[in-house]
Amino acid sequence: RCSRDWSSDVCSSDLTEISTLRERNALAVKEAKDNGLRVVGTYCLYSPVELVVAAGAIPVMLCGTSQNPVPAAEKVLPRNLCPLIKSSFGFAVTDTCPYFHFADLLIAETTCDGKKKMYELMGEMKPLHLMQLPQVQDEAALSYWTGEMTRLKTRLEKEFSVEITDEKLLDAIRLANDERRSLKEFQDVCKNKPAPISGMDMLTVLHNRGFSIDKREAIELVDRLTSELREMAANGLSPFPPSTPRILLSGVPVGIGSDKVVRLIEECGGSVVCFESCGAYKKVDPVEENDDPLTALADRYLRIPCSCMSPNEGRFPLVERLVREFQVDGVIDLTWQGCHTYNIESYSLKRHIRETSNVPFLQIETDYSESDTEQLKVRIEAFLEMINRSKRAGSGEDTA
Repeated sequence: RCSRDWSSDVCSSDLTEISTLRERNALAVKEAKDNGLRVVGTYCLYSPVELVVAAGAIPVMLCGTSQNPVPAAEKVLPRNLCPLIKSSFGFAVTDTCPYFHFADLLIAETTCDGKKKMYELMGEMKPLHLMQLPQVQDEAALSYWTGEMTRLKTRLEKEFSVEITDEKLLDAIRLANDERRSLKEFQDVCKNKPAPISGMDMLTVLHNRGFSIDKREAIELVDRLTSELREMAANGLSPFPPSTPRILLSGVPVGIGSDKVVRLIEECGGSVVCFESCGAYKKVDPVEENDDPLTALADRYLRIPCSCMSPNEGRFPLVERLVREFQVDGVIDLTWQGCHTYNIESYSLKRHIRETSNVPFLQIETDYSESDTEQLKVRIEAFLEMINRSKRAGSGEDTA
C-alpha cells in the first residue's frame, strides 16, 4: 500500500515559487547584506520577530531540519540528543546554512535543556542573545517575560545603532499579524472535506515561507495560493478520495528534510490535514494591537502552548479544537528522540483526546534518519486500517 509516488498535487505557479523560496532567498540575503542591511537569525517561535523588524533588520529562520549535518554535530554533541538540536548545530559548525552564515545576531531562548546548552557553544561562533523564557504562564511570568522583551529591544538598539519606537513596533506587529492571518487562512482550506492540498505540499509552504526576507511578498504569495485552493475545494478537486482518513499531526516541529512521517502517512493512504506544531497552528494567534506594544508582544508569545511550559494548559484544548474543526479521523503525535517534554506530555494528550474527542491516537518517536522507515510503515498502515474499519463499520458496510 505504501507506494504513492510523491509529486506536487497542486499545479500552481505560486506553489512552485514557494517551493524555491529557501534557495532563492539565500542569494537575496547576501544582496541585502551587501547593501548594508542587518540579518537576525531565529530558531524558535518564542523569538519575537516584531522587534527585529522594528529595528530595521531582516529576521530569517535558520536551518535545522536535515539529517545531513548530524554526523558533524555528533563529534561534539551526544548521539542520543534531539535530532533538531543536532541538525541545527551541525549546520552551524559546517557553515552550510547560508542564513546562519550571513546572520549578524542570533536570538535564542531557554526552551529545553538541550537547546540552551547548544546555544552556549553556538555563542562562540556568532553574537547571540539568549532570552530567559519563563516556563509557567502566569502574571509573574508575564512581568518577567516583558522584561526579557525589553532586554532584547535594548540589545537590538545597541547592536544596530537604532531606536525602536512604539510606532515602529506597532507597525511591525501589524505586519506580523497579517502574516499570521495569511497562514491561518491557508491552513484552514484543509477544513474542506476532502482537503484540496496534500500535507506534504502544505508543509512545503509552511516551511519555505519562513526563509523569505520580504514578508509582504510572502504574504501575497500565500494569499494567492489560498485563493486558488479555495476555488479547487469549491469545485471538489482534491489529491485524495473523500474517504481518505484525515490525520492531525501534533507534537514536535517538522520541516522539509524532517518530513519522513508526513510522507509515510500519505504514502500509506492518509491525508495530513492539520499540523498543530509551532511552525503551523501554534503560530497563528495575533498580537493585540494596543498602546503598550511591548507587553502585548510578551503576552502573546508567553501564551504559546509549548511542552516546555509546566503546566502546558493551552495545548490540550488547542488539539481538541483542531480535531473538531478539521474533522479529523485520527491524531498522530510525533516526538523526536531525546525530546523528553513532548514524549512525556504525549501520555496526557492521549488521555485528553480519548476523554474529549474519542478519535484514535498514535504516538511515534523517531529521528531524522530513514533507518526505521519500514517499521513506521507497518505501524502507520495498521493505524490507518483501524480508522478505515471503524469508518466502514459506522457506515454499515460489511467488514468481514
